[in-house]
Amino acid sequence: MNFVEELRWRGMLHDIMPGTEELLNKGMVSGYIGFDPTADSLHVGSLAQIMSLIHFQRAGHKPFALVGGATGMVGDPSGKSQERNLLSEDALQHNLAGIKAQLEKFLNFDCGDNSAQMVNNYDWFKNFTFLDFIRDVGKHITVNYMMAKDSVKNRINGDTGMSFTEFTYQLVQGYDFYYLWKNNNCALQMGGSDQWGNIVTGTELIRRKDAGEAYAITTQLIKKADGTKFGKTEGGNIWLDPEKTSPYKFYQFWLNTSDADAKTYIRIFTLFDRETIESLEVEHDVAPHLRVLQKALAKDITIRVHGETEYEKAIKSSEFLFGNVGIEFLSELNDAEVISLFEGVPNFTISLSLMEQGVNVVDLLAIHTSVFPSKGEAKKMIQGGGTAINKLKINSVDEVYQPDNLINGRYLVAQKGKKNYFLIIAE
Repeated sequence: MNFVEELRWRGMLHDIMPGTEELLNKGMVSGYIGFDPTADSLHVGSLAQIMSLIHFQRAGHKPFALVGGATGMVGDPSGKSQERNLLSEDALQHNLAGIKAQLEKFLNFDCGDNSAQMVNNYDWFKNFTFLDFIRDVGKHITVNYMMAKDSVKNRINGDTGMSFTEFTYQLVQGYDFYYLWKNNNCALQMGGSDQWGNIVTGTELIRRKDAGEAYAITTQLIKKADGTKFGKTEGGNIWLDPEKTSPYKFYQFWLNTSDADAKTYIRIFTLFDRETIESLEVEHDVAPHLRVLQKALAKDITIRVHGETEYEKAIKSSEFLFGNVGIEFLSELNDAEVISLFEGVPNFTISLSLMEQGVNVVDLLAIHTSVFPSKGEAKKMIQGGGTAINKLKINSVDEVYQPDNLINGRYLVAQKGKKNYFLIIAE
């Protein structure tokens, strides 16, 4: 497998430094990508870089995942209009632990010579004094060179300006590359296209400081076909951590991808080969309403991030809301998963003591909750056979609900018609 060619046909390649492809074709190369530790989880925006490392390793090369324990204390100005808040060392360590655990799901850390390796730049920066840094690093890169970078020019010409802290970021990242080149034989740095300036500073430092050769590859920044930002929803980032984004919501994110985006994403975010993808595209184009591409994409990526069991649960969750899975499915979910499943669905809280007394269905749906705006409307729809609780049609306006009716001892699921759900929580 040719790594660069793999990136090309998948539509991932953006820039490549002359000589890089020739180097990669000679034999095993060590290369790295840096990951930002501003949270204790990566989000789907990080997946393109993770996929780059996966393809790099599959092509027989040795991937390094650098977590920026030191650079996280500074903050990368690339693509940002203002300076970020700096993190404490304790917060950084917590975030690093979470990110490491996630990366270990994707890369093989025990496969011989090209085993993946995790490094933290805090390890080589923690005892590096300021005077040593400006003497050993700063003297090799001119201010003119640094000022020419787009990430610097855009900020200096903007409203907020740029602090010295951020200005030095490209030197800090450049030294990362130098350190890994010197100590781990890392000849290649990869990253998103917004990182080209920082990466090239590293290759320049290696050349000027030790007359060495190093190389760079960047990948396309992921955008949606409609121009909006990838990886964001109205609720915020889509995280890889199931505590931050449930596997059901994660699955739905990919399933709800537009046709145009699905054709792009299935190349970038899955490991399907070209023949398989082109076959899926033909099948999808024959019957777009079946969402063949979206289902294949959502399945592959949900299983790789969360596992087969959580994927199956996500499918059942979808079928519960939109299909024929029975109410007993809710008993398989914990409280957080139930709440996540009904996110965006109107929910109401009632007292458990009310349930213990026994509550009439009309009062439950029109007084203690607002499923119906009035008792009259509740009675009318119940009598018309259009209302259900826990997926059982309500047959009489005189029905009474007690704790025995609660799912997991906490929940009632009310329906008006087939698709209008309401979650009632007793506590």
